[in-house]
Amino acid sequence: MKTRILGLAAVLMMVASLASWFAYRALSADIIERWGQQVAEIQVRYDSARLLQSLEREIGLAKQMASSLVLLNFAKTPDAPDLQASAIEEMESFRENFRDNSYFVALRENGHYYYNNSENEFAGKQLRYALDPEDPDDAWFYQLLDEGRDFHLNVNPDTELGVTKLWIDVLMRDSEGKPVGIVGTGLNLDDFLQDIVDIGQEGITTLFVDYNGAIQLYRDRNYIDFASIIKPEGQKNTVDLLFDEPEDKQKILGMLQLLKKRDEAGQVESGFVTVDGHEQLAGVAFLPTIGWFEITLLDLNALLPNSFLWPLLAVFFVALILTLVLFHVIIQSKILKPITTLEKAVEKVRDGSFELPRLDKPDNEIGRLSHHFEQMVDTLGNTTRELENKVNRRTEELNRLARIDTLTGLKNRRGLDEAMEEEIQRAERQGTGFGVIWLDVDHFKAFNDELGHQIGDQILCRVALWLKAGIRPYDHPGRWGGDEFVVILSPCDSRTLKTIANRIQQMVEQESEKTGTPVTASVGAYLAQPGDTSDTILRRADSALYEAKRRGRNRVCISTPEDEEIKPL
Repeated sequence: MKTRILGLAAVLMMVASLASWFAYRALSADIIERWGQQVAEIQVRYDSARLLQSLEREIGLAKQMASSLVLLNFAKTPDAPDLQASAIEEMESFRENFRDNSYFVALRENGHYYYNNSENEFAGKQLRYALDPEDPDDAWFYQLLDEGRDFHLNVNPDTELGVTKLWIDVLMRDSEGKPVGIVGTGLNLDDFLQDIVDIGQEGITTLFVDYNGAIQLYRDRNYIDFASIIKPEGQKNTVDLLFDEPEDKQKILGMLQLLKKRDEAGQVESGFVTVDGHEQLAGVAFLPTIGWFEITLLDLNALLPNSFLWPLLAVFFVALILTLVLFHVIIQSKILKPITTLEKAVEKVRDGSFELPRLDKPDNEIGRLSHHFEQMVDTLGNTTRELENKVNRRTEELNRLARIDTLTGLKNRRGLDEAMEEEIQRAERQGTGFGVIWLDVDHFKAFNDELGHQIGDQILCRVALWLKAGIRPYDHPGRWGGDEFVVILSPCDSRTLKTIANRIQQMVEQESEKTGTPVTASVGAYLAQPGDTSDTILRRADSALYEAKRRGRNRVCISTPEDEEIKPL
């Protein structure tokens, strides 16, 4: 009986061991595959965020450079020595801010190409050469002008300068929207590849391709498609060159096409392909901000080989020998439960949540994997939050700029409308009034016609400064449009309104005398009361302004609710 029991136990253990072995193989393969798909999506988003984080500041600075009035004026009249000197000074100021401390400016009018590098090697001789429409090396410039793309990224060697860089090209447009040149900067290709692409992670390969699939960033420079913009289709080094099997080529190109149709940031496509005889998991994401695709290849055998889980199998066999019950307890506590919690955590990350449940982390490979996963998710979450904060800050700045007049720095019409609505609501709540002053520079059109718009702009800026100096710190000055300014005074009574209106009118007249360009202003004012609408307030202030002009300009007229007629001061 003893022998039979022992024999039966041995047979049962052998059967259980074989069944467990096959179950283990299937389970580990499924776990690795599912884990790999989740990691591929996370890695793709992480690599994309790193690239965008490196480029966003440079792109924004290049766009700011392209909108510089100094450079735009120079681009229109490139042969003017004074404009050239000012333009070069402006170029050099941007050079100090670019990451690579280099810039380029190419002008459409005469083809002149200006450049300086981080060593300030070309100080005093920033004009390097003239672009030639017939030279194939210069075809990129004329093609970008013809296409009219406001922004473009490309990897290209400059044979004249003897440098190969990742170039950021931004189109310069005049006031009519006509392209007048291209400005930008270049990032050292070797440094960029080392920082973003060739980061030394075993089993992870990262590359970036343009909208047409041409390879732009890859650890092997022989595959990079330099000067993609001027190459015809069929002669480019496209991403399908990395794959041997036709079905893999079609699969990766199909992912690109699918993401193009969606045209959304954050979308990731993944699938298994074969590279150099090794099966790898490919993750692809589209970056609409720069018009590129990010591709990550994960060698799952290198990242998480099957042998990595073999110690667990040894523990499993020991547990079987000791007792089936102990086996169940150990497997349940050491493997199944941690894997289940880790899977739930992976699903939460997949759904976009970085608040992970408490992971069971036994003292084994799965525990370390959970720990590494937590660290990875924490890093990814911090990066995502940083990007979200950056977007929020930029959104707030754009909202602020949308309410500021770019010439004078005062509130614009939209900002004044919002401030007036707030004061109207406050007046309703508190039962108090507020003052509105409407100021118009006398004969401003004559100044523009006789002295030029630049002098006219200077006059408006001076009036804005005198306006701010003549009011209280908590009042709301703004430029309504053209040469008209509006001030909202709160709190305010008739005496305060009269005092400040006269002060502003006198300050404009007296201070402008000191500048050599004397100007005067007509001022209309109205003391708004609870219940007044914005239309009523503006109409009464405008009527007062009209009355001031009718009475000879350079004076103040005030309209109050008690007055049937507007009173001149």
